[in-house]
Amino acid sequence: MSRAKRYFTLAKIFLIRDGYKRADYLRRKKYFKKCGKHCYFQPWNFGTEPFMLSFGENVHVASGVSFVSHDITAMMFRYTDNDQSIKIRRGPISIGNNVFIGSNTTLLYDVKIGNNVIIGAGSLVNKDIPDGSVAAGVPCRVIGSYDEYKKKIKRRI
Repeated sequence: MSRAKRYFTLAKIFLIRDGYKRADYLRRKKYFKKCGKHCYFQPWNFGTEPFMLSFGENVHVASGVSFVSHDITAMMFRYTDNDQSIKIRRGPISIGNNVFIGSNTTLLYDVKIGNNVIIGAGSLVNKDIPDGSVAAGVPCRVIGSYDEYKKKIKRRI
């Protein structure tokens, strides 16, 4: 994608205020590696490598979520060691079906979030999260069950 096209796309993403419409627009543009149906994206910035992000169906992402698909400490080490052979680490971020990611969460490269998962606000996801989990914290860890949380929410209605 050319730089001008990328900036135009970012401006358009920013201007779309409805999270469902934003996700639909990005899916139509094939902005991600994969993006399922009925997604809601509050963030407008998906990092420098959105082609490394995969979203299943019914994924809801709250505001302030960061997607970090690389680690550029190699650039610092290249300079300090004068060694251009040090490689930047990169990796995909994969999100399953029926997932909620709370606000101000950071997802690092090479992580997979399973199906039926809730990630609590402010979490740092630095390892895989299994299916059917509620996870939160820094670093993020499983703190409960998706099904139990769903029952709890239904009881409040």
